[in-house]
Amino acid sequence: MTEISSESTTHFCDFTLDDELVSALTQLGFHQPTAVQQQTIPAALAGKDLLVSAETGSGKTLAYLLPLLQHVLFQQSHAAIGAVVLVPTRELAQQIHQQCEALAKFIAFSAVLISGGEDYTKQVSWLRRNLSLVIATPGRMLDLLTHGHADFSGVTCLVLDEADRMLDMGFQNEVIAIADYCSSQKQTLLFSATLSHYAVIKIADQLLRNQQVIALNRLQDGHSNIQQYMILADDTAHKVQLTAWLLRNESFHKALVFTNTRAKAIELEGLLRAQQLRVCLLHGEMEARDRLRVMNLYQQDVVNVLISTDLAARGLDIKGIQLVINFDVPRSAVAYIHRIGRTGRADELGVAVMLVQHIEWNVMAGIRRYLKQTFALRSIDGLIARYQGPKKIKASGKAVSSKKKVIAEKKVKPEKTKIRDRDKKNIGKRRKPSEG
Repeated sequence: MTEISSESTTHFCDFTLDDELVSALTQLGFHQPTAVQQQTIPAALAGKDLLVSAETGSGKTLAYLLPLLQHVLFQQSHAAIGAVVLVPTRELAQQIHQQCEALAKFIAFSAVLISGGEDYTKQVSWLRRNLSLVIATPGRMLDLLTHGHADFSGVTCLVLDEADRMLDMGFQNEVIAIADYCSSQKQTLLFSATLSHYAVIKIADQLLRNQQVIALNRLQDGHSNIQQYMILADDTAHKVQLTAWLLRNESFHKALVFTNTRAKAIELEGLLRAQQLRVCLLHGEMEARDRLRVMNLYQQDVVNVLISTDLAARGLDIKGIQLVINFDVPRSAVAYIHRIGRTGRADELGVAVMLVQHIEWNVMAGIRRYLKQTFALRSIDGLIARYQGPKKIKASGKAVSSKKKVIAEKKVKPEKTKIRDRDKKNIGKRRKPSEG
């Protein structure tokens, strides 16, 4: 993720926004985009699903409103509602609607506010109009949809604002149900104060497709209930020893161990089972009935350690996971977020450990930089690695290459001799027979 300075000279006209939209922003006094706007707007305009962490007051409302308006304003048909913004409270919905009304003074679009505590009949009549955008709280909106008072089949942009708060209020089922009423080809933008919230990770699994993560808050924000460590390791065999020690000595009800590949997961399960640990295996190539059997064993505490790949763990919803071990360093920050989001739920405490070999240091450093996160370095007596990290580190946190540059030796042109010059002149010529 590119970090953007607060002193950036980027302007709204630098984005692929319509001139009228840029003009409206200028008249409202908006000239330079905030950090969240600089990173979100181009990605949203490109049609990507986004998972964004941004605080209240960071400018996130315009970060999603501008791409939405760009989208709905220039659709060929306005016969159907084009975009929906779901928010947790009536107050937030009103603030967003006021922002829309300010923009609507300069450009032609229609937005309506739907929330509980307001006249139901009036809201039914509003939804029958040709609308560009609906801003709503989940409870009232689902009620209207269930009774056939709104058509969301043409909704191709869905925004979940303050998703962590919305889910804390118990609106998860309503949000998923509303999303199902929208087009299956919709673009979904999810905004949350933190990306570490378990319910946020879970709903992102369900609603977002190949999402791009934009982390403007540090991962540990709101993540005080998870202790995050990294332990240096020499090789795979050393990692197996470290994993076995953690599974024997850490306090947990259930543990989850992640590998990057199915082959590694299968190998690790055999090695840990040989050490009399209660483990089971889950990967994407397993038959549905086998996966169900494994999950039942895990949920019923017949086994207390699940070894899994990222593919299998997507959408995993199991209570009581208190230890997550990254046997392999995740390939991306998104994978890391999904992995550790399985622990530390609600008021539970969790521990996340990442085992890092020298060949994985730079990947770990990239995740750390991307998420603006630090991992406490931990060691285990008797299992301390010979590898103690890179000797030299770049500003990015990545290791400086230890390979010495090979300086090519200057080629010296051989001194020509009369014989060599003579031989060159005679190449290809037939030799005369000698006389005598």
